[in-house]
Amino acid sequence: MKQRHLGRTGLRVSRIGLGTLTWGRDTDEHDAAELLKAFWEAGGNLVDTADIYGGGEAEYLLGRLIADLVPREDLVISTKAGSVPDPERRVDGSRGHLLAALDASLARLGTDHVDLWQVHAYDEDTPIEETLQALDIAVTSGRARYVGVSNFCGWQLARAATWQLAAPGARTALAGTQLEYSLLQRGVEREVLPAARELGIGLLPSSPLGRGVLTGKYRTGTPADSRGASEHLAPFVAPYLDDAAGRIVDAVATAADGLAVTPLQVSLAWIRDRPQVTAPIVGARTAQQLEAALSVETLTLPDEICRALDDVSAPVHRYPDHDWSTL
Repeated sequence: MKQRHLGRTGLRVSRIGLGTLTWGRDTDEHDAAELLKAFWEAGGNLVDTADIYGGGEAEYLLGRLIADLVPREDLVISTKAGSVPDPERRVDGSRGHLLAALDASLARLGTDHVDLWQVHAYDEDTPIEETLQALDIAVTSGRARYVGVSNFCGWQLARAATWQLAAPGARTALAGTQLEYSLLQRGVEREVLPAARELGIGLLPSSPLGRGVLTGKYRTGTPADSRGASEHLAPFVAPYLDDAAGRIVDAVATAADGLAVTPLQVSLAWIRDRPQVTAPIVGARTAQQLEAALSVETLTLPDEICRALDDVSAPVHRYPDHDWSTL
Protein backbone atom coordinates (compact mmCIF):
# COMPACT_ATOMS: atom_id res chain seq x y z
CA MET A 1 0.00 0.00 0.00
CA LYS A 2 1.29 3.47 -0.87
CA GLN A 3 2.04 5.91 1.91
CA ARG A 4 1.56 9.64 2.34
CA HIS A 5 2.92 12.28 4.68
CA LEU A 6 0.47 13.42 7.33
CA GLY A 7 0.14 17.12 6.66
CA ARG A 8 3.39 19.07 6.63
CA THR A 9 5.25 16.53 8.78
CA GLY A 10 7.69 13.67 8.28
CA LEU A 11 5.17 11.09 9.52
CA ARG A 12 4.27 8.66 6.73
CA VAL A 13 1.07 6.64 6.94
CA SER A 14 -0.70 4.19 4.65
CA ARG A 15 -3.26 5.95 2.48
CA ILE A 16 -6.01 3.81 3.99
CA GLY A 17 -6.35 3.59 7.77
CA LEU A 18 -7.99 0.89 9.88
CA GLY A 19 -10.67 2.07 12.31
CA THR A 20 -11.57 0.32 15.57
CA LEU A 21 -14.85 2.00 16.55
CA THR A 22 -16.64 -1.35 17.01
CA TRP A 23 -13.76 -3.29 18.57
CA GLY A 24 -14.54 -4.79 21.95
CA ARG A 25 -18.26 -4.33 21.34
CA ASP A 26 -19.45 -5.64 17.95
CA THR A 27 -16.03 -6.92 16.84
CA ASP A 28 -14.55 -9.60 19.09
CA GLU A 29 -10.89 -10.49 19.53
CA HIS A 30 -10.87 -13.18 16.84
CA ASP A 31 -12.34 -10.89 14.18
CA ALA A 32 -10.14 -7.98 15.26
CA ALA A 33 -7.07 -10.19 14.92
CA GLU A 34 -8.07 -11.15 11.38
CA LEU A 35 -8.64 -7.51 10.48
CA LEU A 36 -5.32 -6.29 11.89
CA LYS A 37 -3.33 -9.11 10.32
CA ALA A 38 -4.92 -8.63 6.88
CA PHE A 39 -4.35 -4.87 7.08
CA TRP A 40 -0.72 -5.25 8.12
CA GLU A 41 0.00 -7.89 5.46
CA ALA A 42 -1.44 -5.53 2.82
CA GLY A 43 1.05 -2.85 3.86
CA GLY A 44 -1.29 -0.81 6.03
CA ASN A 45 0.15 0.85 9.12
CA LEU A 46 -2.30 3.52 10.37
CA VAL A 47 -4.62 2.14 13.06
CA ASP A 48 -7.11 4.59 14.55
CA THR A 49 -8.79 4.22 17.93
CA ALA A 50 -10.00 6.35 20.87
CA ASP A 51 -10.21 6.02 24.62
CA ILE A 52 -14.00 6.05 24.46
CA TYR A 53 -14.40 3.29 21.85
CA GLY A 54 -16.04 0.35 23.57
CA GLY A 55 -15.48 2.09 26.90
CA GLY A 56 -11.74 1.50 26.51
CA GLU A 57 -12.08 -2.05 25.23
CA ALA A 58 -10.95 -1.11 21.70
CA GLU A 59 -7.59 0.14 22.99
CA TYR A 60 -7.23 -2.82 25.32
CA LEU A 61 -7.91 -5.25 22.48
CA LEU A 62 -5.51 -3.46 20.14
CA GLY A 63 -2.85 -3.57 22.84
CA ARG A 64 -3.17 -7.34 23.18
CA LEU A 65 -2.92 -7.82 19.42
CA ILE A 66 0.18 -5.69 18.93
CA ALA A 67 1.83 -7.64 21.70
CA ASP A 68 1.12 -11.04 20.13
CA LEU A 69 0.32 -10.56 16.44
CA VAL A 70 1.84 -7.49 14.78
CA PRO A 71 5.13 -5.76 15.68
CA ARG A 72 4.52 -2.44 17.41
CA GLU A 73 7.15 -0.73 15.27
CA ASP A 74 5.22 -1.59 12.11
CA LEU A 75 2.16 0.41 13.16
CA VAL A 76 1.25 4.06 13.43
CA ILE A 77 -1.17 4.06 16.35
CA SER A 78 -3.55 6.99 16.60
CA THR A 79 -5.83 7.52 19.56
CA LYS A 80 -8.04 10.31 20.87
CA ALA A 81 -9.11 11.77 24.21
CA GLY A 82 -11.60 14.35 25.36
CA SER A 83 -14.98 12.73 24.74
CA VAL A 84 -16.56 11.61 28.00
CA PRO A 85 -19.67 9.48 28.70
CA ASP A 86 -21.29 12.18 30.80
CA PRO A 87 -24.69 13.53 29.69
CA GLU A 88 -23.99 16.77 31.51
CA ARG A 89 -20.60 17.31 29.86
CA ARG A 90 -19.93 15.46 26.61
CA VAL A 91 -16.44 16.92 26.14
CA ASP A 92 -13.61 17.56 28.60
CA GLY A 93 -10.61 19.31 27.07
CA SER A 94 -9.00 20.27 30.36
CA ARG A 95 -5.27 19.63 30.72
CA GLY A 96 -5.82 17.37 33.71
CA HIS A 97 -8.38 15.17 32.01
CA LEU A 98 -6.50 14.88 28.73
CA LEU A 99 -3.17 13.89 30.27
CA ALA A 100 -4.80 11.41 32.63
CA ALA A 101 -6.70 9.95 29.67
CA LEU A 102 -3.46 9.63 27.69
CA ASP A 103 -1.80 7.73 30.52
CA ALA A 104 -4.80 5.39 30.70
CA SER A 105 -4.69 4.87 26.92
CA LEU A 106 -1.00 3.97 27.03
CA ALA A 107 -1.68 1.46 29.79
CA ARG A 108 -4.46 -0.20 27.79
CA LEU A 109 -2.40 -0.20 24.60
CA GLY A 110 0.63 -1.60 26.39
CA THR A 111 3.00 0.93 24.84
CA ASP A 112 5.03 3.88 26.08
CA HIS A 113 3.86 6.22 23.30
CA VAL A 114 1.27 6.75 20.60
CA ASP A 115 2.28 7.98 17.18
CA LEU A 116 -0.64 10.40 16.83
CA TRP A 117 -2.72 11.78 19.70
CA GLN A 118 -5.80 13.85 18.94
CA VAL A 119 -8.23 15.95 20.94
CA HIS A 120 -11.54 14.25 20.19
CA ALA A 121 -13.72 17.38 20.17
CA TYR A 122 -13.64 21.10 20.90
CA ASP A 123 -14.41 22.01 24.51
CA GLU A 124 -16.16 25.39 24.77
CA ASP A 125 -15.72 25.41 28.55
CA THR A 126 -11.94 25.12 28.56
CA PRO A 127 -9.53 27.76 27.18
CA ILE A 128 -8.08 26.43 23.96
CA GLU A 129 -4.55 27.27 25.12
CA GLU A 130 -5.02 24.92 28.08
CA THR A 131 -6.20 22.12 25.83
CA LEU A 132 -3.30 22.66 23.44
CA GLN A 133 -0.80 22.75 26.29
CA ALA A 134 -1.72 19.14 27.00
CA LEU A 135 -0.66 18.27 23.45
CA ASP A 136 2.68 20.03 23.94
CA ILE A 137 3.28 18.18 27.20
CA ALA A 138 2.44 14.86 25.56
CA VAL A 139 5.08 15.43 22.88
CA THR A 140 7.82 16.84 25.11
CA SER A 141 7.34 13.99 27.59
CA GLY A 142 7.62 11.41 24.80
CA ARG A 143 4.12 10.04 25.27
CA ALA A 144 3.04 11.17 21.78
CA ARG A 145 5.08 11.64 18.62
CA TYR A 146 2.58 13.84 16.72
CA VAL A 147 -0.67 15.54 17.69
CA GLY A 148 -3.89 16.72 16.09
CA VAL A 149 -7.55 17.42 16.63
CA SER A 150 -10.83 15.79 15.68
CA ASN A 151 -14.30 17.16 14.95
CA PHE A 152 -13.12 20.79 15.01
CA CYS A 153 -15.00 23.09 12.63
CA GLY A 154 -13.13 25.52 10.40
CA TRP A 155 -12.64 28.43 12.80
CA GLN A 156 -11.81 26.10 15.68
CA LEU A 157 -9.17 24.31 13.63
CA ALA A 158 -7.69 27.59 12.37
CA ARG A 159 -7.59 29.04 15.88
CA ALA A 160 -5.91 25.97 17.36
CA ALA A 161 -3.40 25.55 14.56
CA THR A 162 -2.48 29.24 14.49
CA TRP A 163 -1.91 29.25 18.26
CA GLN A 164 0.48 26.33 17.88
CA LEU A 165 2.38 28.06 15.09
CA ALA A 166 2.66 31.36 16.97
CA ALA A 167 5.73 30.28 18.94
CA PRO A 168 7.92 28.03 16.75
CA GLY A 169 9.86 25.50 18.78
CA ALA A 170 7.86 26.12 21.93
CA ARG A 171 4.68 24.51 20.70
CA THR A 172 3.93 21.45 18.60
CA ALA A 173 2.28 22.10 15.24
CA LEU A 174 -0.89 20.14 14.52
CA ALA A 175 -0.22 17.28 12.13
CA GLY A 176 -3.73 16.10 11.35
CA THR A 177 -7.43 16.59 11.80
CA GLN A 178 -10.10 13.90 11.71
CA LEU A 179 -13.69 14.52 10.62
CA GLU A 180 -16.48 12.74 8.82
CA TYR A 181 -16.13 13.18 5.07
CA SER A 182 -17.66 11.26 2.18
CA LEU A 183 -19.81 11.70 -0.91
CA LEU A 184 -22.77 11.89 1.49
CA GLN A 185 -21.14 14.40 3.86
CA ARG A 186 -19.02 17.09 2.24
CA GLY A 187 -19.47 19.80 4.87
CA VAL A 188 -15.73 19.90 5.62
CA GLU A 189 -15.12 21.39 2.19
CA ARG A 190 -16.65 24.68 3.25
CA GLU A 191 -14.06 25.85 5.77
CA VAL A 192 -12.13 22.93 7.28
CA LEU A 193 -10.34 21.88 4.10
CA PRO A 194 -9.23 25.41 3.15
CA ALA A 195 -7.94 25.92 6.70
CA ALA A 196 -6.13 22.58 6.69
CA ARG A 197 -4.55 23.31 3.31
CA GLU A 198 -3.36 26.76 4.39
CA LEU A 199 -1.95 25.50 7.68
CA GLY A 200 -0.36 22.29 6.41
CA ILE A 201 -2.66 19.87 8.24
CA GLY A 202 -3.55 16.45 6.85
CA LEU A 203 -7.15 15.24 6.84
CA LEU A 204 -8.13 11.78 8.07
CA PRO A 205 -11.74 11.25 6.93
CA SER A 206 -13.90 9.08 9.17
CA SER A 207 -16.98 7.27 7.82
CA PRO A 208 -15.62 7.59 4.25
CA LEU A 209 -18.30 5.18 3.02
CA GLY A 210 -21.17 7.27 4.36
CA ARG A 211 -21.61 5.03 7.42
CA GLY A 212 -21.82 2.05 5.04
CA VAL A 213 -24.58 3.48 2.87
CA LEU A 214 -22.27 4.17 -0.09
CA THR A 215 -21.60 0.45 -0.48
CA GLY A 216 -25.11 0.19 -1.90
CA LYS A 217 -26.17 -2.42 0.65
CA TYR A 218 -29.24 -0.39 1.69
CA ARG A 219 -30.64 0.26 -1.81
CA THR A 220 -33.28 -2.48 -1.49
CA GLY A 221 -33.75 -2.53 2.26
CA THR A 222 -31.79 -2.98 5.49
CA PRO A 223 -29.75 -6.22 5.64
CA ALA A 224 -30.22 -8.09 8.89
CA ASP A 225 -26.46 -8.23 9.57
CA SER A 226 -25.80 -4.55 8.82
CA ARG A 227 -25.16 -1.64 11.16
CA GLY A 228 -28.48 -0.20 10.04
CA ALA A 229 -30.17 -3.19 11.67
CA SER A 230 -28.15 -2.89 14.88
CA GLU A 231 -30.06 -1.46 17.83
CA HIS A 232 -27.28 0.92 18.89
CA LEU A 233 -25.94 1.81 15.41
CA ALA A 234 -29.22 2.17 13.48
CA PRO A 235 -29.60 5.85 14.53
CA PHE A 236 -26.06 6.43 13.26
CA VAL A 237 -26.94 5.13 9.78
CA ALA A 238 -30.48 6.54 9.50
CA PRO A 239 -29.57 10.13 8.46
CA TYR A 240 -28.09 8.80 5.21
CA LEU A 241 -31.08 6.74 4.14
CA ASP A 242 -33.11 9.66 2.74
CA ASP A 243 -33.97 10.40 -0.90
CA ALA A 244 -31.07 12.83 -1.39
CA ALA A 245 -28.58 10.21 -0.30
CA GLY A 246 -30.33 7.65 -2.47
CA ARG A 247 -29.70 9.72 -5.59
CA ILE A 248 -25.99 9.91 -4.79
CA VAL A 249 -25.80 6.17 -4.10
CA ASP A 250 -27.53 5.50 -7.44
CA ALA A 251 -24.93 7.63 -9.21
CA VAL A 252 -22.13 5.74 -7.48
CA ALA A 253 -23.68 2.43 -8.53
CA THR A 254 -23.93 3.64 -12.13
CA ALA A 255 -20.27 4.65 -12.11
CA ALA A 256 -19.31 1.30 -10.60
CA ASP A 257 -21.19 -0.60 -13.29
CA GLY A 258 -19.44 1.40 -15.98
CA LEU A 259 -16.02 0.70 -14.51
CA ALA A 260 -16.77 -2.96 -13.66
CA VAL A 261 -15.98 -2.36 -9.99
CA THR A 262 -18.09 -2.05 -6.83
CA PRO A 263 -19.80 1.02 -5.31
CA LEU A 264 -17.50 0.63 -2.31
CA GLN A 265 -14.43 0.90 -4.52
CA VAL A 266 -15.76 3.96 -6.34
CA SER A 267 -16.69 5.77 -3.12
CA LEU A 268 -13.42 5.00 -1.37
CA ALA A 269 -11.25 5.92 -4.37
CA TRP A 270 -13.11 9.23 -4.66
CA ILE A 271 -12.50 10.25 -1.04
CA ARG A 272 -8.94 8.89 -0.90
CA ASP A 273 -7.86 11.15 -3.75
CA ARG A 274 -9.59 14.35 -2.64
CA PRO A 275 -7.32 17.35 -2.03
CA GLN A 276 -5.71 17.48 1.44
CA VAL A 277 -6.86 13.94 2.32
CA THR A 278 -4.10 11.81 3.80
CA ALA A 279 -5.94 8.58 4.64
CA PRO A 280 -9.62 7.64 4.98
CA ILE A 281 -10.29 5.57 8.09
CA VAL A 282 -12.19 2.38 7.19
CA GLY A 283 -14.15 0.69 9.95
CA ALA A 284 -14.63 -2.78 8.49
CA ARG A 285 -16.44 -5.38 10.60
CA THR A 286 -15.01 -8.46 8.87
CA ALA A 287 -11.83 -9.42 7.04
CA GLN A 288 -13.91 -9.83 3.88
CA GLN A 289 -15.12 -6.23 4.11
CA LEU A 290 -11.58 -5.01 4.74
CA GLU A 291 -10.28 -6.97 1.77
CA ALA A 292 -12.88 -5.26 -0.40
CA ALA A 293 -11.74 -1.86 0.86
CA LEU A 294 -8.05 -2.61 0.38
CA SER A 295 -8.69 -3.68 -3.21
CA VAL A 296 -9.15 0.01 -4.07
CA GLU A 297 -5.36 0.45 -3.93
CA THR A 298 -5.01 -0.12 -7.68
CA LEU A 299 -8.04 1.96 -8.67
CA THR A 300 -7.87 5.58 -9.80
CA LEU A 301 -11.16 7.07 -11.00
CA PRO A 302 -11.25 8.71 -14.44
CA ASP A 303 -11.58 12.50 -14.31
CA GLU A 304 -15.02 12.43 -15.92
CA ILE A 305 -16.31 10.04 -13.25
CA CYS A 306 -14.93 12.27 -10.50
CA ARG A 307 -16.58 15.33 -12.03
CA ALA A 308 -19.92 13.54 -12.31
CA LEU A 309 -19.79 12.42 -8.68
CA ASP A 310 -18.72 15.91 -7.62
CA ASP A 311 -21.74 17.37 -9.36
CA VAL A 312 -24.36 14.94 -8.05
CA SER A 313 -23.13 15.24 -4.45
CA ALA A 314 -22.21 18.94 -4.41
CA PRO A 315 -23.34 20.74 -1.23
CA VAL A 316 -24.86 24.20 -1.55
CA HIS A 317 -22.20 26.75 -0.60
CA ARG A 318 -23.04 30.34 -1.36
CA TYR A 319 -22.09 33.59 0.33
CA PRO A 320 -19.61 34.14 1.91
CA ASP A 321 -17.87 31.08 0.47
CA HIS A 322 -18.33 32.35 -3.07
CA ASP A 323 -17.60 35.82 -4.37
CA TRP A 324 -20.76 37.88 -3.94
CA SER A 325 -20.55 39.03 -7.55
CA THR A 326 -21.14 35.47 -8.76
CA LEU A 327 -24.35 34.96 -6.78
